[in-house]
Amino acid sequence: QLPNLNTLWATVIVEELVRLKVCNFVICPGSRSTPLVVAVARHPQTRHVVNHDERSGGFYALGWAKGTNEAVAVIVTSGTAVANLLPAAIEAAQAQVPLLLLTADRPAELRDTGANQTIHQPGIFGCYTRWAKDFPAPSCEYSLM
Repeated sequence: QLPNLNTLWATVIVEELVRLKVCNFVICPGSRSTPLVVAVARHPQTRHVVNHDERSGGFYALGWAKGTNEAVAVIVTSGTAVANLLPAAIEAAQAQVPLLLLTADRPAELRDTGANQTIHQPGIFGCYTRWAKDFPAPSCEYSLM
């Protein structure tokens, strides 16, 4: 039984990543990313490490991906935590190493309001990503299928 929509969506995201063979995760914990962290911790096929510094977490993931030739996902909270991943994202892009950055964000309606930990996250990695998606906040209005 999942307690809320955030947990449901996070569980579905992690399940889909595992189905696509993304099973390695570096977790840089923060309150916004808690549902993703819980979903990773509960999934029996994931492997994860916790790193409390986002910049070093990004580089840890890069090394893990290089060493295993497998994609590694990094989970971070919102705000400047995301910006700390940029150096590792650049290195991964230049070396063509598969790195998936799962960044939590405040709901769109809280952007540009001066709320804590809100920066403009969409597009922050610029040309150093192959694909980026700014998901809406979990809602019953959107289908997970």
